[in-house]
Amino acid sequence: MGEALRIAEEVTSDYYKFSSEQWKRHPYDVKTKALGSGIVSTPEAFAILNKGQCVDEILWPRAKGKDFYFIFVQDDQVLSALQRDDRLSLFPLMLYVFTHELIHIVRFSRFVQRFEVGGEQREEEERRVHGITYDVLNKIPIRDLSYVLESYEDHRICKLGPDILSYQ
Repeated sequence: MGEALRIAEEVTSDYYKFSSEQWKRHPYDVKTKALGSGIVSTPEAFAILNKGQCVDEILWPRAKGKDFYFIFVQDDQVLSALQRDDRLSLFPLMLYVFTHELIHIVRFSRFVQRFEVGGEQREEEERRVHGITYDVLNKIPIRDLSYVLESYEDHRICKLGPDILSYQ
């Protein structure tokens, strides 16, 4: 997972021209459900992004009073998906998940999107970020990554139903 996170940060930085100094101004941490993050899980996601304020001067002196993001990996969901699908591999899946969450962080920190939105705005942001994640990752030559990208194709496409607009 560490290597997937490193590559995700690198490709997201390249895509957005987001420097290492900018990451320092918008710090994040990754926790897993297994470590007892206390976050309520959701069956629709492999990770949940939360935002808080950094108040610990000792741990993050440069970030005191700034936004701090937490990527909570729902490891039980990830492991369940890996058991259900023999074609799915941990590394490309986590590369996709981390890239997706880091794109959200960049968009929030650049005020392209507000963090606190709900309903249709949240669905639209998710669809947009899935599309950007595809753009960021689709030319990276990593084994089995194309399968993960294909698996998320419906998340990038807005489909019209009989009388309603729906996102899948």
